[in-house]
Amino acid sequence: MSPYVLALMLLSLGLGTTVAFASSHWLLAWVGLEINTLAVIPLMARNHHPRAVEAATKYFLIQASAAAVLLFAGTTNAWVTGQWDLQQTAHPLPVAIITLALALKLGLAPLHSWVPEVYQGLDLTTGLILATWQKLAPLALLIQVQPAGSSLMVFIGLTSTLVGGWGGLNQTQLRKILAYSSTAQLGWVVLALQFSPSLATLALLVYIAAATTMFLTLKLANATSINMLAISWAKAPALVALTPLVLLSLAGLPPMTGFMPKWLILQELSKQGLALTATLAALTALLSLYYYLRLTYAMTLTMHPNNLAGTPPWRLRSGHLTIPLVCLAIATVSLLPLTPAATALVAL
Repeated sequence: MSPYVLALMLLSLGLGTTVAFASSHWLLAWVGLEINTLAVIPLMARNHHPRAVEAATKYFLIQASAAAVLLFAGTTNAWVTGQWDLQQTAHPLPVAIITLALALKLGLAPLHSWVPEVYQGLDLTTGLILATWQKLAPLALLIQVQPAGSSLMVFIGLTSTLVGGWGGLNQTQLRKILAYSSTAQLGWVVLALQFSPSLATLALLVYIAAATTMFLTLKLANATSINMLAISWAKAPALVALTPLVLLSLAGLPPMTGFMPKWLILQELSKQGLALTATLAALTALLSLYYYLRLTYAMTLTMHPNNLAGTPPWRLRSGHLTIPLVCLAIATVSLLPLTPAATALVAL
């Protein structure tokens, strides 16, 4: 892809998200989401591989369907209430349809089936964009329309944590595992969304840091399956030694940074009288922990091949920029003591 076209697509991605952030009108929010979708599709299909084209086609069809449902819900709200303003969406029917349309865009369960298939057909850099940047605009709209006391959001969040943990158990492809991990982590964000938007923002930021670290590490190691992790130590030994801690942070184990949002979300759910929901969410996190431990085992405890082709790569100069990656990995692992400062920062 031409550098000029690539720069145009990346600028369009930023423009679409900014338009969705700044919009107070449903039609403008829809335009921002469509710019986002149309900008990322050339990035998905730039490899000219049949799997990449298939993933881009599936993604376009799903996102177009969700955008059509979202526009229909906005029109229904204008018909019922006479308002196109995002803040005036109060009727239960449009709110429920909008929530489901945005859940389809985000890949939340039970509307998640497209996520692993699309991620599997992409390279890791484009998968990183889908797992992080493409979640921002729909979540910003979801924060503005979610009604107080809605059980739909709790159901979607709890189902996402369950399906995201259950679906990744039998996978061997790393991109599918990361897809199910994305569904599970966004389920935690949605659980906190209606009770504490600032806490949901904190959970999203921690997930973005951890997901960026994992995607870039796997790209550096050129690993796409669990079996390929066994020889990843030869590419960057120090970084691969730190990566299992990043995986445990994604699982939410203390004393890693990923424990912070899960701990605060469980505390918030208990304060809201949803002790059973908090218990089920904590139990579903154990499912995700299993496949994170599988990756950790494959990366650190399996025997690597002691042959001439497998041992020298760490001595060769890498063309990847690893300093930002190492900084992200350290932040993903070691920021738990800064929990009070982080909660105060996102509450501003």
